[in-house]
Amino acid sequence: MAVTSRAPANGAVYREDPLLPHLWSIKAALDKLDLSQNDGADVYELVSHCIKTFKHGSEYRNDIRFLKIWLIYMDFSPNYEAVFREIEQLKICLDKALLYESYALFLEAKGMMNEAHLVYQSGISRNAEPIEKLKKAHTYFLERMQAIIDACSHKKVDGGSPLNSGSNCMNPWSISTLNNLLQKMNAQISKYTGYHASNKCYSGKVALSSLLKSARNKVIEIGGKKYQIKGCAGKGGFAQVYKASINNNADDIVALKIQKPPFPWEFHMYRQLDKRIPENERLSFGYAHKLHLYSDYSILVSDFLSHGTLQDAINTNVCTGASMDEVLCIHYTIEMLSMLQSLHANGIIHGDFKPDNLLMRNARDNLTEDGFRTRSGPWREQGLCLVDWGRGIDMHLFPNKTKFNGDCRTSGFRCIQMQENKPWTYQVDTYGLCVIVHMMLHNSYMEIEKKASQDGGFSYQPKLPFKRYQKVELWKKLFEDLLNHDPEEEHLKILGNLKTSFQDYMCSNPQLIKQLKQSLAKQRISMCSS
Repeated sequence: MAVTSRAPANGAVYREDPLLPHLWSIKAALDKLDLSQNDGADVYELVSHCIKTFKHGSEYRNDIRFLKIWLIYMDFSPNYEAVFREIEQLKICLDKALLYESYALFLEAKGMMNEAHLVYQSGISRNAEPIEKLKKAHTYFLERMQAIIDACSHKKVDGGSPLNSGSNCMNPWSISTLNNLLQKMNAQISKYTGYHASNKCYSGKVALSSLLKSARNKVIEIGGKKYQIKGCAGKGGFAQVYKASINNNADDIVALKIQKPPFPWEFHMYRQLDKRIPENERLSFGYAHKLHLYSDYSILVSDFLSHGTLQDAINTNVCTGASMDEVLCIHYTIEMLSMLQSLHANGIIHGDFKPDNLLMRNARDNLTEDGFRTRSGPWREQGLCLVDWGRGIDMHLFPNKTKFNGDCRTSGFRCIQMQENKPWTYQVDTYGLCVIVHMMLHNSYMEIEKKASQDGGFSYQPKLPFKRYQKVELWKKLFEDLLNHDPEEEHLKILGNLKTSFQDYMCSNPQLIKQLKQSLAKQRISMCSS
C-alpha cells in the first residue's frame, strides 16, 4: 500500500510534521521494491523504525497516514494478528473504516473468512467513518461468502436431529453454522408466538434507513401498530435499538431492535428462554414480544428498561475515581452467578456476556431486610437483566460434547481458550463474568497471568492485586475457580458453590443488607444525575 504525500517545500515543514521524512523514505523504498528480487526487508525496517518512533505519542494517533504505515507493517509482518492487536491497544485510528476494511480484506485473502467477518462487525459497532462505505464493503463480503456457501454446501439439514458437521469442534457464529441452524429451525421458529414474516421488503412510509440520521418522533408502522421513536437506546454492528411508544401511549414503551440484514436467531433464543428458564428467574433475561421479519430488515419488539446498564454504573465510579461499593459488587456477582447457573443448566450460552448487555432492574417497592437470599418480595425485581441474544448458543442443537473454536473478537472479553486458540464452551460466559467483576472492583479491564502452582502445574489469575479492605478470600476463590475450571468437571456445582459463599457472607450480618440497600439507593441517584 503506497504512502502518498506532497513534497515538503523546505526543512521547516519537517519540523512541523516530523512524520514526513519517514513517509518519503518509505514511499521511495516502495517505489523501488521488486518482490521477485527481495523480500522487502528494507521496507519492513523503515516502517518498523517509523512505528517505534511515533507509536507512543498522541500527535499521530488519528492520522490516516500513520495508519497506512501500520498496514504496510502488517503486510510484511510474520505475526499480523499481533500487529492488529497492538493497533487496537494503542488506539490507532479506531474510528477509521480503512483499518477494518483493510484488515478484513487481508484476512479474506488468507482464507480466514470468519475472522474477516468479525473484523467488519467490530468496525461497524465502533461506527468507524465513513460508516456507509464500511457497511457496503461488509455487504459485498457477505455476498461473496454466501456464494461460496451456496456452491459448497449441498446437504439438506432436516429438522429432527442436532446439527452434525462431522466434527466435534466448530465456530457457532460462522455464517455457514448460523445459516444451517436457521434452515434447520425455520419450521419451528415460524410457529413461535409473535413471529410475523413477509417475503417482501419493509414498505412503511418512513424508511428504516432514515432513522440512522434522525429518528426522534418519527413514526413507523409495523403489524398494524404505530411506533413513535423517542430516542436511540443503543447501536451495534448490524442493529440499532430505539425506545418507542405504541400508538402514542406514553405508558406503553418498548424497545425496537432494527437489524439489516434480517436476523431471526435472537428471537429463537428468547423463545428458548421462555421454555427453559424457571418462572421465578425469568425476569433476569428480558422478554421479546414480537419479531417482524422482512426480506431486508428484521424488527424485534422487546421490553424497554430505563435504568441504564451495569456499564453505566461502573462508569459513574470511573468518573469520580472511586471503586464501586463492595456490597454492590457482591450483589451483582451473585446475580451474574445465578444467571449463568440457570442458563448453562438449561443448555444456553449467552456468548456476549459484558456489562453493556446487563440492564439494571429496580424494585418498585422498598427493599426489606429479608428476602435477599431467596430473591423474594421486592428483591425479585431488584437486580440485572441480560439482553442482546444475537450471539446466543443453543447447545441442544449441537451433538453432545461439542466444543467451539470461534473467537468473539471483543477486546477484553476473549476467554483464555480463545487467546490460546483452544476449544471452549461455557468459558466464554464465565470469563466475561470475571472481567465484569474485575471492572467493578478495580475500574479496569482484567489482565491475566499464568503462574506455576505447587502441584507442578499452573493457574491463571488476575495481574492486579486486591485491596486489603476487600473480602480478598471470596474474590480470590471466584477468579481461581472460574479461570481454571474445566466445564466437563462440575461446572454448575462451581457456580452454585460460589454463589452460596457470597450469599452466606451477605446474610452473616444484617448490617450488610442495610448497607446494600443504602448503596443501591445512592447508585440510583448518581446514575439518574449522570
